[in-house]
Amino acid sequence: MEKKQKTPKPKTGLSRCLEIASDRKPLVILSAVLSSLAAIASFIPYLAIYGVIKEILSVYPKLDLLDTHHIMLMAWTALGGILLNIVMYFLAILCSHLAAFGTIYELKTAFAKHLTQIPLGYHMNIGSGKLRKIMEDNIESIEGFIAHQFPDFTASVTAPIVMVVILLVINVKLGLISLAGIILAFFAEFIGYGSKDMKNNMEQYQNALESMNNASVEFVRGMPVIKAFGRERSSFAKLKKAIGDYTDWVLKFSLGWQNCMPAFTTIINNIYLLLIPVGMLIMKNNSSKEFLMDFIFYLLFTPAIAGVMNKIMYVSESFMQINGSVERMDEVMKIKELPDTEKFIKLGHYDIEFRNVSFSYEKDQQKALDDVSFRIKEGSFTAVVGRSGSGKSTIANLISRFYDTDSGRVIIGGHDIKEIGVSSLMEQVSFVYQDIFLFKMSIADNISLGKNNVSREQVIEAAKLARCHEFIKDLPDGYDTVIGSSGIHLSGGERQRISIARAILRNAPIVVLDEATAFSDPENEYLIKQSFRNLMKGKTVIMIAHRLGSIKDADNILVMDKGRLIEQGTHDELIRKGGRYKTMWESYEESMQWKVGGAAV
Repeated sequence: MEKKQKTPKPKTGLSRCLEIASDRKPLVILSAVLSSLAAIASFIPYLAIYGVIKEILSVYPKLDLLDTHHIMLMAWTALGGILLNIVMYFLAILCSHLAAFGTIYELKTAFAKHLTQIPLGYHMNIGSGKLRKIMEDNIESIEGFIAHQFPDFTASVTAPIVMVVILLVINVKLGLISLAGIILAFFAEFIGYGSKDMKNNMEQYQNALESMNNASVEFVRGMPVIKAFGRERSSFAKLKKAIGDYTDWVLKFSLGWQNCMPAFTTIINNIYLLLIPVGMLIMKNNSSKEFLMDFIFYLLFTPAIAGVMNKIMYVSESFMQINGSVERMDEVMKIKELPDTEKFIKLGHYDIEFRNVSFSYEKDQQKALDDVSFRIKEGSFTAVVGRSGSGKSTIANLISRFYDTDSGRVIIGGHDIKEIGVSSLMEQVSFVYQDIFLFKMSIADNISLGKNNVSREQVIEAAKLARCHEFIKDLPDGYDTVIGSSGIHLSGGERQRISIARAILRNAPIVVLDEATAFSDPENEYLIKQSFRNLMKGKTVIMIAHRLGSIKDADNILVMDKGRLIEQGTHDELIRKGGRYKTMWESYEESMQWKVGGAAV
């Protein structure tokens, strides 16, 4: 039997950070070497002190015989070790920062570029709060790890090795006692650090932090809508729950160290408590000056052990944090970019065809579209109706190429949509959705967004066709009014008409509409419908319909249910068929006859 090739395990933590910084490998290696040299230099003062103790005890009690020249040499050696440690560590940090700054710049640039090249639909699913946290927090933590924690890590690897050598070379018995204390401290630390509960708590803590960020951003951005519909209590309850979940996991993560952390700190800072009784016991049988000299040195050296071990503890904690940061960044980086031929194809016609299209948003989940086929003729008005979750918006997303199909083909103008360059497709398709985003810049700039070399007259003409010229000219600075500044805020209907003006100005031959009149007041609904008519003239139009009354005159109506196309035809044809559409129409007409206080709505 042939051996199956194992898929290489994706890199995480330190190995992934070093891979990210591979373009600056010489600086990273130099930082590691210098940090290791600094760690070695940090022990020189202790060895110099050992030399001084040895010199004093060798002549004791005849101190007038001291070799002052040798003692001064040891003093200068101690000072030199301290200076060497400072200089080496400074140079190590300098190299690591140079590597980190260059790496973080390239990483943020690559991440931002990747966001522009993944299917647009993922932006809606991931959420702006999570993306902001990854960009500002997780990626920034990688910079901090390369700049600070990596030099500390190399020092924390080198220092224990040098320390163990010193402990065992000077006096094996006392060295083994010291090592026993170190092993106990390590055992106490890794009981907490290596446990599954601690790793799970860290992961859940990161997830809760992302959820809280998302909820906070949505709460702040949606405040006007929340207040308008009187949903302050329920919306704040969602934010409060996210904050509560975050607090719970922070406490669980922090309290997870409540036993191992005090145990580690107590043991590592009190190794002398093991040394003293053992040393006193040995001195009963061996009271030589050599052993006394070693014993005094070990009592002075144990604070260095605590410093080295504490650094290892903090480095190990940073490893847990960087693992989560790298994983969250890579979750987005692993999203496949939308293949782009970058070909500009001028379509000869604007027919749209779905051929046996199937699609699901996540693997192993129910299909959003299942073997859907239909054809939309150039210049026609096609409506897509169905219950929530039936696949209406998915059709719009695939025409816009927010995602690529799992199977089947979407064909526009005789070309598979995958053959058309993304920029070419965007020039030939306009989108008007319910969720309108206007930038904090002038209204004229918002309308002309995506259209180069546009005159003010063209902007005004598009605004007139979109029925928004009247309210724009009444604003303080007219078309130069900056949205969101100085208390300038627009209603939902006004924002919608500006987005329609934007689409009119682009004059793309294909228009995808997510009908936005469902929640408009009568005046705005009338104006939006007028602007829709101006936008749709001579275009191939696909409308995701919410109110059946607005699509009664459509050339073709697609009726979706659970991802499948179950009916299509004109309004009259579908009524005669007596199927799902007729049932929906009857429910719609019945709803229009509802009465409040005896008056028909």
